[in-house]
Amino acid sequence: MVKVEKLGILLEPTQLSFERTAVLNPGVYQDGDLVHVFYRAIDRDYQSSIGYARLKGPDRVLRRWEHSIISREYDYESKGVEDPRITKIDDTFYLTYVAHDGKNAVTAYATSSDLKTFEKKGVISPQITYHRATEIFSKSQLKDAYAFYTSFYEENAGVGVLIWEKDVLLFPKKINGQFAMIHRILPDMQIVFFDDFKDLTTEFWEDYLKNLAKYVILENKHWFETRNIGGGCPPIETEDGWLLIYHAVEARNQGRVYHASAALLDKENPQKVIGKLHEPLFSPVEEWEKSGFVSNVVFPTGTAQFGDTLYIYYGAADKRICVASVSMSALLKELQDPTLGHNHGKEQ
Repeated sequence: MVKVEKLGILLEPTQLSFERTAVLNPGVYQDGDLVHVFYRAIDRDYQSSIGYARLKGPDRVLRRWEHSIISREYDYESKGVEDPRITKIDDTFYLTYVAHDGKNAVTAYATSSDLKTFEKKGVISPQITYHRATEIFSKSQLKDAYAFYTSFYEENAGVGVLIWEKDVLLFPKKINGQFAMIHRILPDMQIVFFDDFKDLTTEFWEDYLKNLAKYVILENKHWFETRNIGGGCPPIETEDGWLLIYHAVEARNQGRVYHASAALLDKENPQKVIGKLHEPLFSPVEEWEKSGFVSNVVFPTGTAQFGDTLYIYYGAADKRICVASVSMSALLKELQDPTLGHNHGKEQ
């Protein structure tokens, strides 16, 4: 396996009211030597907003705001705005985030031209109940686990709960003239293409769900993915394809374990998987990754690249923000070489 170096804790909770309990799962945008970090902040009432820090280089904090940059405003996000990811497409920054109202977890987005002020645009994920989704899934070629998650969320969140839609990642450029977006309807990761955000209507999603199986790009297959997989960092364009750092959840009797892994997607057709690691890229082994608000979690959500070194920013035990680094060239080589222990696209 390619060598990953853990660089330790970047940001921790403070005594500021909006981030007293935890800081985690940062969206990251790199602008030269500056790295902009938009992170989930949890207050003493366990409600989330989005905080902001700016770095010089990969890990030196220049500034950290003493208030949230994006807060809760609407009913659909009354309990939290969570887990931001940020991507620039043309001249616009798109920040996707999970909006939680105490029952439903959906994905919304906001836009910005300067990374200082954001305009919320509303919910973009399927506002379709699991009950309705079950009716649709029953007519499609999906594995039994999709029905399991329907029952799981209806039992735990209540009848009428909407599809839990998290881990939405936008590609940083249009593909064949369309927006390309990775999302996750448990337990796999899917891709969706669309012309305009206003096209993401309930009717659009119903038609999409009828053919969901054909939009799956990554399935949970390996020992460290036994429960599910989900998006991590926005795809990175390389000469070899789109590098995707994602998270995987291992089911254990003692509780879930979250790992980080990687896959390489075809540049022209990201539904084609070139390679996928058979072992985690990294796992929770440090004390601050094993013990926190939620134990045994590494949750990658953003990257920056300096030279050949890729820096991966991740939530650790749902309490702190940490950084790991890896050689980009070594990782790409491993993902493309069938002798180095990945599936080289043959199993997807």
